[in-house]
Amino acid sequence: MKHFLLLLSVTCCLNVPTDAADSPQFRGPGGQGHSDAKNLPLTWSETENIAWKVPIAGLGWSSPSIQGDQIWLTTALDDGKSLHAIALDRASGKTLHDVEVFTLENPGGVHSKNSHASPTPLIEGDRVYVHYGAHGTACLKTDGTIVWKNQALKHDHRHGPGGSPVVFEDLLILNCDGSDIQFVVALDKATGEIRWQKKREHIHADRLSGKSNVPMAYTTPLLVDVNGTIQLLSTGADSIVAYNPRTGDEYWWFRFDGYSNVLRPVVANGLVFISSGYDRPEFYAVRIDGSGDVTESHLAWNMKKAAPLNPSPLVVGEELYLVSDNGIATCVDAVTGEERWQERVGGNFSASPTLADGRIYLLDEDGATTVIAPGRKFELLATNKLDGRTLATPAMVDDTILLRTDTHLYRIEKP
Repeated sequence: MKHFLLLLSVTCCLNVPTDAADSPQFRGPGGQGHSDAKNLPLTWSETENIAWKVPIAGLGWSSPSIQGDQIWLTTALDDGKSLHAIALDRASGKTLHDVEVFTLENPGGVHSKNSHASPTPLIEGDRVYVHYGAHGTACLKTDGTIVWKNQALKHDHRHGPGGSPVVFEDLLILNCDGSDIQFVVALDKATGEIRWQKKREHIHADRLSGKSNVPMAYTTPLLVDVNGTIQLLSTGADSIVAYNPRTGDEYWWFRFDGYSNVLRPVVANGLVFISSGYDRPEFYAVRIDGSGDVTESHLAWNMKKAAPLNPSPLVVGEELYLVSDNGIATCVDAVTGEERWQERVGGNFSASPTLADGRIYLLDEDGATTVIAPGRKFELLATNKLDGRTLATPAMVDDTILLRTDTHLYRIEKP
């Protein structure tokens, strides 16, 4: 079975064509937490290996997206009434563009671990796509000009916006999973008009009727090529579904019991790795070569111990790395689920782990980054601390780490 899965033809993520030195979307070029960055600093602090540190007004938990000499991120001012897209110069940190994209009279509340500007921008060529959940979606040029806006994707996300966009051919695809309605939608990249919209079909009846917790979710989909067929893997309440990204038709679905999902799926060795979400997370490895309902037939393995709610998983070679929200890091065999090691690595976690320069970087919510070596034995390399809260996943390009706190963006690199 292990050799069969390793040979299954599954290519890497197909989201955004990019230069290796860019990081144009959530979790890097392939969307799975891998970076080609080299010669990164192992240690840093407020007084060590900081090239620049610039304040970012308002509050936003979107990760920085980088293309060429530009860094894009979003932020929300005036308690979410003013939603901005900001471009910084990569070399200096100087603000190049600060565009107010949307103004809202009543944006509503957000969870204490969220913001009104949490989805990560996506850069493709001379276009930047920014998403603020039900507040609105927009396309800008890299010169700061707004191309189009769409505020028609109404749903009650209750705790604020979450999932980030992906692009496929001429489509911008989004998960919109509110407490009231749940759907996946594809917009025309050129105009912002809806090309297709697919209602979630695999949510438990008790959840839809109100007898159980509401079916909201905050996930980012992932595009993969499975034996020549492009699949859009999209997690929502109670299921992950593989869609045809051109039409929204379903290829297969896997059911579980969970809601308020956050993790972005990760694919490796013929498996997709997901978590069931709240209230008691269960982690699943599901084979992606199925058709129809694969709940009974395609589960490879599952685990409940130290399963994450918010940080996405990371696969390096044959090992899968997880960090739970309360700071338990776990390494397992990706194909079998057999545990290699488990260690406490710090406080609470929301950001997802990143592989870069042969190391794994784990950022907790209080500015502490734990750096470990990938491998079947736990090896701590360094622990680094910055000021402020840190819920956004860092981005790493060339020899640089771009790390966002609740007040600043840091460029971390060797002198």
